[in-house]
Amino acid sequence: MDYVKTLHDIASELVSDKNKLEVRQMPSLEEDTIVLYVYAAHDDIAKLIGRKGMMANSIRQLMSISGRLHDKKLDIKFESYGE
Repeated sequence: MDYVKTLHDIASELVSDKNKLEVRQMPSLEEDTIVLYVYAAHDDIAKLIGRKGMMANSIRQLMSISGRLHDKKLDIKFESYGE
C-alpha cells in the first residue's frame, strides 16, 4: 500500500494551498513502523492539526486502519514550512 499517496490525498482535501503540500516517508529505527511527515504552509498545518489536535488524531486513526491490516504502526507528524 502506498501510505504516502493515501495521506497526501486525504490532506489535499483539507488544505488551501495544495502546491505547498508534501508528504514524505522517513526511515524508522523500528522495522514495523512507518514514519510519515506532512509538510504544508503554516495556516494549512493549523487546519490539519485542528483544535486540540482533533483533526490530526482523526487523520492518524483513519490511516492506522490500513497499517493494522499490514501489521505496521504509522507515526504521522505535521510540520509547517518556515515563512
